[in-house]
Amino acid sequence: MGKKWTPTSAAHAVGQALKILEGKWKMVILFHLFGGNMLRFSELEKAIPSITQKMLIQQLRQMEVDGVVRRIVHHQVPPKVEYGLTDWGQALCPVLDSLLKWADLREERSEDDA
Repeated sequence: MGKKWTPTSAAHAVGQALKILEGKWKMVILFHLFGGNMLRFSELEKAIPSITQKMLIQQLRQMEVDGVVRRIVHHQVPPKVEYGLTDWGQALCPVLDSLLKWADLREERSEDDA
């Protein structure tokens, strides 16, 4: 049976979840990794050209600490490091898809008002 939520505990839990996702680049990184994509650091850099190397490193490390992203090191020469979503991170896909649909509703509403 599911957890019993109060308005206060639900607001707190959602706030904590949103803290994990806050930051200018985390959502962009997530969308590049959805669907089981495993990308090397250089591939993420190319996919997100306006992010600095330092910021990409910081965001990936924080997402790894939070359990959203996994870092896989292939021990070879030269070393190969890939990033992908954990199962928990991949579980965000339907949630973010719902948010996209919600955002579209606002745009449709704005167009109807015009």
